[in-house]
Amino acid sequence: MHKILMLGTLLFGTIASAQAAAADTLTVAQLLEYQNIAWIIWGGVLVFFMQAGFALLESGSVRAKNAVNVMMKNYADMCIGGLAFYLVGFGLMMGTNHSGFVGTDHFMPVNLSNMDWALMFFQMMFAATAVTIASGAMAERVSFIGYAVAACLICLFIYPVFASWVWGGYFGGTGWLTELGFIDFAGSTVVHSIGGWLALAGVLVIGPRLGRFAPDGTPRLIAGHNMTLLALGGFILWFGWFGFNAGSTLSITGNIGLIAVNTFIAAVSAVVSYMLIARTMNKAILLSDSVNASLIGLVSITAGCATTTPLFSIIIGGVAAVVYILSTQALLKLKIDDVVSAVAVHGFGGVWGTLAAGLFYTGDLFNLSRLGVQALGVGVALVWALGLGLIMYKLIDLSFGLKASRLHEQRGLDYTEHAELGYPEFQKQMFDAKSLTERHL
Repeated sequence: MHKILMLGTLLFGTIASAQAAAADTLTVAQLLEYQNIAWIIWGGVLVFFMQAGFALLESGSVRAKNAVNVMMKNYADMCIGGLAFYLVGFGLMMGTNHSGFVGTDHFMPVNLSNMDWALMFFQMMFAATAVTIASGAMAERVSFIGYAVAACLICLFIYPVFASWVWGGYFGGTGWLTELGFIDFAGSTVVHSIGGWLALAGVLVIGPRLGRFAPDGTPRLIAGHNMTLLALGGFILWFGWFGFNAGSTLSITGNIGLIAVNTFIAAVSAVVSYMLIARTMNKAILLSDSVNASLIGLVSITAGCATTTPLFSIIIGGVAAVVYILSTQALLKLKIDDVVSAVAVHGFGGVWGTLAAGLFYTGDLFNLSRLGVQALGVGVALVWALGLGLIMYKLIDLSFGLKASRLHEQRGLDYTEHAELGYPEFQKQMFDAKSLTERHL
């Protein structure tokens, strides 16, 4: 035993000496690159964890009979979207972009540098986030297969092409919106507004849930089944957002401290603003609206989190709550059924955040020329995502089918789409166990 211990000590000592010798040969630049790679990967991991937040928030927002379906959609769009982005989307977004409109190489890459792989991983998570925003808006009445096809097309083409106009040209060239001076540091427009307008396109094509509106157009409440899941999902999204924003520096030496503080300040300001408005109007302070207020605060600061100050972050978050209240009320008047308020939070929140990034730019406040460029980018995003989204969802509806049948919607998509029950102890009396297991592999 003594000899074995001696041999182990010698072995570990040799390894440690070799590692120390290798470290001595690394330059400061190499060490910094390795730190930056680790930072990017860590940011990507946090953004990946946001998928759990979306899944929990959306699951808690729907009825118990659709809990499994919501979880499955979030799981699937990460898998399908991630694969589509690797095969085609990454090249369209980050490939050589001399035209300013789309990348032309690095499709299905197999030979990249360590830093390039890290960047791909990080951007994969962003693409999946854009897709999953639409998931909650169309919940409880969208076909799983139709949604899966849409997730593939969004990550394959719609998201990466627009993203190339702002963040493209990593391997050469520059996106045309960036050339004009468009500012979107971490994706208020590129990720969130694109996702929000795609969500709007989806709900316009499939229509509202059964019973959501009375014959005279009056909204009827369809309550979610678990507010605890909703709140937990909101906290997880908030947690992951620090990786979303601070990770977008792509460098651990950037102003990550300021970004983290701005991110937090905007979120809390939005919640406080919502609560004050609710009390002023003598309305109840709702948990669901409080969570959504924090999310629209986060969406709104994402574009300018690196280029503004905490004082302006308070304003951005406070106004974001007003945007949330007004946009949700407007959508209800138009009889648009958005289960998780994705259009209000991500679509309109992204618009406000992008404009605010131009207004509150440190060292050059209220520059109307910059504001005009920001407005142009916002408008282009709306036309691109909503226009292509309407075409895409309509074609999917005509081919694969996008809207679940009336019977399936009534019975719940957990049973009809997946042959699983989220809460079998409460639902087993509704369905025969044999009819479920016969549909399993």
